[in-house]
Amino acid sequence: MLLTPPLDSNLSLFQLALGIQDPYFVKDTVFSKENGQMDIYLDFKKNSLLVCPLCDENHSIHGFESRVWRHLNFFQYQCFIHAPQIRVKCDKHNKTTNITVPWARNNSGFTLLFEAFAIELANHMPLSVAGGILNIYDNRLMRIVKHYVDKARSKMDMLEVKRISVDETSKAKGHDYISVFTDLNKAKVLFVAEGRESAVFKDFTEDLKNHNGNSKNIETVCMDLSKSFIKGAEDELLQAQIVFDKFHVVGYINKALDEVRRQEQKENPLLNNSRYAFLHNPENTTEKQKQTLNKLCRLNLKTVKAYNIKLGLQNIYGLMSSYYAEQKLKQWYFWATHCRLQPIIDAAKTIKRHWKGVVMYFKDRVTNGLAESINGIIQTIKRQARGYRNTNNFITMIYLRLSKLNYDLPAITNLSSR
Repeated sequence: MLLTPPLDSNLSLFQLALGIQDPYFVKDTVFSKENGQMDIYLDFKKNSLLVCPLCDENHSIHGFESRVWRHLNFFQYQCFIHAPQIRVKCDKHNKTTNITVPWARNNSGFTLLFEAFAIELANHMPLSVAGGILNIYDNRLMRIVKHYVDKARSKMDMLEVKRISVDETSKAKGHDYISVFTDLNKAKVLFVAEGRESAVFKDFTEDLKNHNGNSKNIETVCMDLSKSFIKGAEDELLQAQIVFDKFHVVGYINKALDEVRRQEQKENPLLNNSRYAFLHNPENTTEKQKQTLNKLCRLNLKTVKAYNIKLGLQNIYGLMSSYYAEQKLKQWYFWATHCRLQPIIDAAKTIKRHWKGVVMYFKDRVTNGLAESINGIIQTIKRQARGYRNTNNFITMIYLRLSKLNYDLPAITNLSSR
């Protein structure tokens, strides 16, 4: 049997639900189905003493200003809290100061619970969709997100950061890029810089220092063979060992293999439509691609020779002994540079020029796999928004989704569990 509370207990119910405490209390509620709105009116006890934020002493109420805050919906209806924001006068500082209300932050038109819900939605869906659910404009939602992301990042502690990866990703069509620094141990984004020049490493070390970190603590930095990244790491991360990502190293040989195939295809039509059969790893080929490979690998083709050289390099990356792997890599280099296939020779010499960072993989076993996974999520963020004209907004969303920040907000049911 359901019991209907007495009329005078309704205000107490709202007071408990909202967590309203002295000197505030719920004075009245007004519900309008026609306007699709619930309004909750608060008042305060006139003889209350409040702690002054300037001198930390109790003062009587000096005055107030009526304010309105948007709250979480009351069922499907928008809900607003109307309340006086109290002022106290500090005699010690001879200044009148507003007292922060416990349900909202300063200079915000939303309650903390509303903002917590907004952050949760923004963390799981495009801002346009989240804004539609909340019935606020995207740019206003972005201001909420940016406030909490900036606040949370300011409290990040990077003291224990020792192993990082850095990767570039496009922020828009064309050649606009950002550089993403990732903590390999904690699998989270540490810092995002605009551009992909060597200067991004200086920006990273400054941000690291501002968050209790130290560039001298960085032991490993994993990256591709970018000249600007190499220079930046050598200039700013003096104690770090550079490890070149194995996928990028093999990528150089893959690119050379495809060049050999395209050259030979002009004279041999049997190679038509065979590109992905050669570029994919054997375990990832389709049945049709396997049939193509079986047929072509029986022939004396330059492309097949280049393909076997690529497989030879991939097999070396599967060896567990760092010493044995380096010896095999030396043998592979001799094979690659004597194959009479110029694209393969050029790629092998590129690997030779970066030998120290290439063989360092066999000792550290770190890759940019995490960075590539993060890059995929970043591209999803970009596609959901159909691109970002404002790079700062793009970077803010990356931090929101991928930096594992603590926003210090009231708990909201995790949407990802639904």
